[in-house]
Amino acid sequence: MSDSQPQQPSPPPRGGRGDGGGYGPARGPAGGPAAGGSETTTLLLAGARLTDGRTVDVRLGGGRIQEVAAPGSLPARLPARLPARATSAAPAARVDLTGYLLLPAPAEPHAHGDTALTADAEGPVSYGADEVQRRATESALLQLGHGATAVRSHVRIGDAHGLGPMEAVLQARRSLRGLADLTTVAVPRLLTGIAGAAGRAMLRDAVKMGASVIGGCPDLDPDPAGYLRTVLELAGEQGCPVDLHTDGDDPARLTRLAAMARGLRPGVTIGPCGGLSRLPLDAAGPAADALAAAGVGVTCLPQGDCAALERRGLRTAPVRLLRSAGVRVAAGSGALRDAGNPVGRGDPLEAAYLLASQGGLRPAEAYESVSAAAREAMGLPEVRVEAGFPAELLAVRGDRIAGVLSLAYSRIVIHRGRVVARTSAVREYCDSAVAVALDLPRQGRTEPGP
Repeated sequence: MSDSQPQQPSPPPRGGRGDGGGYGPARGPAGGPAAGGSETTTLLLAGARLTDGRTVDVRLGGGRIQEVAAPGSLPARLPARLPARATSAAPAARVDLTGYLLLPAPAEPHAHGDTALTADAEGPVSYGADEVQRRATESALLQLGHGATAVRSHVRIGDAHGLGPMEAVLQARRSLRGLADLTTVAVPRLLTGIAGAAGRAMLRDAVKMGASVIGGCPDLDPDPAGYLRTVLELAGEQGCPVDLHTDGDDPARLTRLAAMARGLRPGVTIGPCGGLSRLPLDAAGPAADALAAAGVGVTCLPQGDCAALERRGLRTAPVRLLRSAGVRVAAGSGALRDAGNPVGRGDPLEAAYLLASQGGLRPAEAYESVSAAAREAMGLPEVRVEAGFPAELLAVRGDRIAGVLSLAYSRIVIHRGRVVARTSAVREYCDSAVAVALDLPRQGRTEPGP
């Protein structure tokens, strides 16, 4: 099975919640079971390795992690105290994770589902509702196969296509319930002056339709400051988070944004900010400090820019500088085989790999940028491999994060407590004396496994 054509898992159960990710407001492990999803599903993950080196069994139920214990210590049958709708003393499905590292699942904070998979299109790209829905669905499934159980998709509105792409991506969101959580960001082009009147009206309509985040590209508006003011005022009225595209090459503009965004809840994120890397340190440093003081997060794109901005160079945001200033830095994929990057993979682990290999982060820090930091940027609850936390997990063949980021082939993805995607890879060497003598590693196993 090709990585670019993932096998679709079994149909999801009916139910689920709206565009906010399915768990409601972020809460700690004391919160109750997740709403929607497959609450009656119970799963035992056997023999998983954790990042601290322990090997454990993990039991999932009600969309959450129920217990983490030593291998073989969890009973094969579930106690009656699990969700009321679950059958008392029901057997738990078992997945053997021997040889796998179990991690909090990554999330994708910067996708473009409406333009994804268009790099090879013959002629003009179609923005018909069926085509956009197909692209948004397929790209979300590709990212799910890589491990991203939550995806934030920036959707262009206005121009000749109006709100059609937004409606199509919202329909894709509904079709993906139970498999992945897809949220949408409304991205108008112009918002200021007479020319921006239609954009302002359309942005309000997009929020009414179901867009849960307000976005845009202030760099492309004739009045960037006015654009920012309009977005932040509307977000304050609607109680929506803000997620803006900006190259970040103007420190005065970033400082102004920080001053305007200070105190806005539920928060402001900007990216990809590659232009910050082109600024001298005495200009980039104060801008980073201002963003940190205002609580503005940055989503960088280690795999390259997205098509929403004119390509001004492929440098990634100065992640170490931002982190040292106290800025929350998440990492996204951006373009997925579209005009921004015709070979984009949409793989969070590749983004983490690039941050570790080129961005100066330790492997654990790099993975955190695509998991915990990405989830925080998206307003999703924290995930740890501990009892009480949401069962949003990724199992990757390997024993340490560094190895996983280097050779992340076989993956098992868990969303709301059930397996929703699998990717299996087998590496074998010819039957030669040197291969046997060296005991060369294999990616597959001869016995049945997950």
